[in-house]
Amino acid sequence: MTAPPVPPVVMKIGGNEIDDPAFLAGLAPVVLSAGAPVIVVHGGGREIAALQRALGIEPRYLDGVRVTDAESLAVAEMVLRGAVNTRLVRHLLAGGIMALGVSGVDLGLICAEKMFHPEVDMGFTGVVTDVRADILRGWLAQGIIPVIAPICLGADNVYNVNADHVAGAVAAAVAADCVVFLTNVEGVLVNHEPLPALDEQSARSLIAEGVIFGGMIPKVQTALQTLELGVRRVVITNLKGLQTHGGTVFTRAVHAAKDEDEGDDEHSS
Repeated sequence: MTAPPVPPVVMKIGGNEIDDPAFLAGLAPVVLSAGAPVIVVHGGGREIAALQRALGIEPRYLDGVRVTDAESLAVAEMVLRGAVNTRLVRHLLAGGIMALGVSGVDLGLICAEKMFHPEVDMGFTGVVTDVRADILRGWLAQGIIPVIAPICLGADNVYNVNADHVAGAVAAAVAADCVVFLTNVEGVLVNHEPLPALDEQSARSLIAEGVIFGGMIPKVQTALQTLELGVRRVVITNLKGLQTHGGTVFTRAVHAAKDEDEGDDEHSS
């Protein structure tokens, strides 16, 4: 009897890490050790903002999401599909991984429509409407690691979509076991120590109390939204945390995460 395929893992790489030589050097070994097929989704917001400013375009954001006018879309395409995607693929190939750089536009892989806001015209900022899971599964079956830039296909143009949202939509479409949001800290920190697990109620309470604050708030909110899409488990961590099975694990119940971890320990070699 043929064993069922191992559910994939989606790794989302943030813009703060994507030009760090140490991170890039350590990425391939982590992907190789994942124990499951991997899909990589990346951002590049810091480099987009830097190029915008160099061209005299002031970056605009709404609730942490970039407002993308026509000029900013051209910049996002250059940075994400060009410089950043190529850089990641090059380092993964050097690490022995069959990496394929694509955007959501290629083969109509990820479709999007304009993000609606009642007060602000979001321009060419989009939200995902469809993911071609069949294409992604085909690549994974061939041992190919897709590296996805979040420029997505619209009906009449392309859209710049928040990479966190793309990662969640891709994970839901391919029935991924886990989404890992790779960041520059080991997890959600409380008293300078990463929390091993969080459920939705606890996470929202910590945000309300100000324990979770600043740039970690949108990461946690995205983790909770990803669970709502049906993904079983979400992890916020850095490369070190991923290597040591650390980080903060989000599930619908903390006890479920604990039970799964204990079960994994019992069967680990």
